[in-house]
Amino acid sequence: MKQICHFLLILTLIVFINTSFGQQVYLNLFATGFSDPVDIANAGDSRLFIVEQAGKIKIIDEGGNVNPVPFLDITSIVIDGGERGLLGLAFHPDYINNGYFYINYTSQSTGGDTQISRFKVSSGNPDIAEPGSELHILTIAQPFGNHNGGDLDFGPDGYLYIGMGDGGSGGDPGNRAQNPLEMLGKMLRIDIDNGSPYSIPATNPFVGDPTTLDEIWALGLRNPWRFSFDSQTGDMWIADVGQNAWEEIDFQSATSSGGENYGWRCYEGSHPFNTSGCPPASAFVFPIYEYSQSGSPGGCSVTGGVVYRGSQYPALDGHYFLSDYCGGWIMTIYYNGISWVTINHGTWSGEGFSTFGEDVTGEVYVAGLFTGKIWKIEEIINSVIDKDNNIVSSIFPNPFKESTTIKFEYDATNTYKLNIYDVYGKLVFTVDNITQGEISLNRDDMVNGIYFFEIRTNRVISGKGKLIVR
Repeated sequence: MKQICHFLLILTLIVFINTSFGQQVYLNLFATGFSDPVDIANAGDSRLFIVEQAGKIKIIDEGGNVNPVPFLDITSIVIDGGERGLLGLAFHPDYINNGYFYINYTSQSTGGDTQISRFKVSSGNPDIAEPGSELHILTIAQPFGNHNGGDLDFGPDGYLYIGMGDGGSGGDPGNRAQNPLEMLGKMLRIDIDNGSPYSIPATNPFVGDPTTLDEIWALGLRNPWRFSFDSQTGDMWIADVGQNAWEEIDFQSATSSGGENYGWRCYEGSHPFNTSGCPPASAFVFPIYEYSQSGSPGGCSVTGGVVYRGSQYPALDGHYFLSDYCGGWIMTIYYNGISWVTINHGTWSGEGFSTFGEDVTGEVYVAGLFTGKIWKIEEIINSVIDKDNNIVSSIFPNPFKESTTIKFEYDATNTYKLNIYDVYGKLVFTVDNITQGEISLNRDDMVNGIYFFEIRTNRVISGKGKLIVR
């Protein structure tokens, strides 16, 4: 598997109240060859499931290998293109026993309406779904072809949450996001384990209120393309795509009883958009983070992510990852006990990041819509030698002018490879088939500066460090 991507040496930091520095990250290529990947999910095992917009779901094994046969192919019933297509995937919390998974797509048979459906895995092959097992759960009419939302996810309460856009066009001409009798522009919450095909949770905030649909959990959303739950705390993070000026991240605590109104179309982010007939600003819940499309970091469409809860990079614990489809940057947000803090980890041009996802261990991945690549997010080392879980024992001399030697704990039963990158993540050179625990390096064409290296043992990073050439 080709390794690499980008490193940044200096973090650009944006903060709300105070300044704080955090970890840098880079992208390691995990798998490639996908066509318009828009969602990443896991089924509680080592596999990753990649949703392609045209209507296929493919499987990547833990080694980064893509199964040649799709898990599901429903291209014949999906309208795709623009903001339409197969857009979301969620596995039932008891998938290991019932084999149920749920998808969100725009249907050919209804001319592009949103279809929430349940499918079942094959009883004889865990890598293949039964295409004829579809059960329609919910159909929602779409007046336009854009702002379909697309995401769905099970909350820690076991209920299915569905993020719906405002129905499209521009500026929400039907004022649907603020209409409590419309499902568009809402976060919905349904019970798919009871009822036919679903029931309403008794704890939904508007149950029994004839002026509001029972399915509504929250309202005032424009196009919540991606939302997720923190796997540790249960908090909900919603990335709501803006109109022409502001992109926003909304936060809902796990202690919430629902009913929040996030403001659209009255407000775009925290900024007035069309306040005609709207209640006072105090009636709305404004984002914890917003950025101007024309400012810094800039962009056109926020791509929401997940909160890191993996074990490989403890310094990233609690960081929420996000990006922008046009901006190409990757940022994290975390709470430092006083305020929300953001860190800009750099820009990767030409990817068109469309979605983030987690594997079963909580490690985070991001998909490039333009390139069809799935990248694993990893932490860049910030010291000469990281002593924890590192086979590197010494680098001498370092800094160096002509040559240096890297020594590491060698095991003849393993295969070793050395990769060296510059601070922009460009692979400078590789040494393959290392047969001893000592690597002598000449500077050759390496200009003065800082470089990062990794020693890979059977595809796993076993050693890493920093080189300084003077």
